Amino acid sequence: MVQRMFHTPEGVRDVYNGECERKQFLQEKLHRMVHSYGYQDIETPTFEFFDVFSREVGTTPSKDLYKFFDREGNTLVLRPDFTPSVARAAAKYFLEDGMPVRLCYQGSTFINNSSYQGRLKESTEMGVELMGDASIDADAEILTLMVDLLKETGLSEFQISVGQVDFFKSLIEEAGMSDDTVARLRELISNKNHFGVEELISEQKLSMELERAFLRLPHMFGSVEIMEEAKNLTSNKKARAAIERLEKIYDILTLYGVEKYISFDLGMLSKYKYYTGIIFQGYTYGSGEPLVKGGRYNSLLEHFLRPAPAIGFALVMEQVMNALERQNIEIPVSSQKTMVVYPEHLRSAAVKMVRKDRSRGMKMACMVQDMDRTPDDYRTYAKKHGFDTIGYVKSEDTVSMEDLNTDRVQKVRI
Repeated sequence: MVQRMFHTPEGVRDVYNGECERKQFLQEKLHRMVHSYGYQDIETPTFEFFDVFSREVGTTPSKDLYKFFDREGNTLVLRPDFTPSVARAAAKYFLEDGMPVRLCYQGSTFINNSSYQGRLKESTEMGVELMGDASIDADAEILTLMVDLLKETGLSEFQISVGQVDFFKSLIEEAGMSDDTVARLRELISNKNHFGVEELISEQKLSMELERAFLRLPHMFGSVEIMEEAKNLTSNKKARAAIERLEKIYDILTLYGVEKYISFDLGMLSKYKYYTGIIFQGYTYGSGEPLVKGGRYNSLLEHFLRPAPAIGFALVMEQVMNALERQNIEIPVSSQKTMVVYPEHLRSAAVKMVRKDRSRGMKMACMVQDMDRTPDDYRTYAKKHGFDTIGYVKSEDTVSMEDLNTDRVQKVRI
């Protein structure tokens, strides 16, 4: 029991020292980028009533939720996903005038994944939600912000893959398949299981046009040129309208100059059932999981009795940090930190020095000298905790500064 106290439960981890500093530095940098687009911060509770994430909402399956009870017997859930929480808050506090609302957030999400998947059960997410705007301009803005955020991390080689849920839904509606068949087909197409799709479709009594469209879906990914092929696959007006919307969004993305980061995948079908239009995921090499994901969800706010169109995305910090590490991209943390060591009789001089330097924005730690410790002890301690310099207070007006990167020592007047 005592030994277990030193370990974290499976699926969560401690973040400390340089990694923690780099993560927080990067979050602050990305936060400023989001603010530059005019988004305002919102904080929602870590746990919500179960109904916020229920099956009707179409979010994470119940078996993957962390559920518990309050004193009144209500079922509560640790949030697995920010979007329903932000949608609930927006329905309560915003949207009265029918004008767009831009909200951003950051915090932890909790999903009780099976251990064999090797995923963290607690992740740090940053994201945005643009509510009350159904336009193609809103779609293009969200995709552009995703590109700018990934560039801001230091990544240069990445791709945003864009799908269109309405294209698939329109074909399904025309085919009249059962819910179970649709669920199987959705999974097969998402996994690019061409043979499985072929076998399932052959069991259905579909028109030649529909059969050809479903068989092509797992292959429908690439550049903007696949839009023309998609339109030629079907005469379904809703399906064609979904593709034409994608083409218009792409035209706006060329105005923003981010089109080279955009590709299309009509076989991308999210597990979140609340998505209604475009969906997207951002990938880079060396990472099998998406760094960022999101989509349009025009029906979700109806669940909170405030119908409104909306679109948003979440960036997963752990995936971004892993990608940067694998690609040997450094996070340029400005961490110049000094540790000031002083004997007790020179305390006033040390306090005066660190107070002045802290007021100028410098990072200064101050500790009384233990006469049983050697300079090597302090040197080892300082390097372990990320200090660049040690200052030994020698007199009321003199400090000896040792640069731990160069081993250079110089005397400085206080």
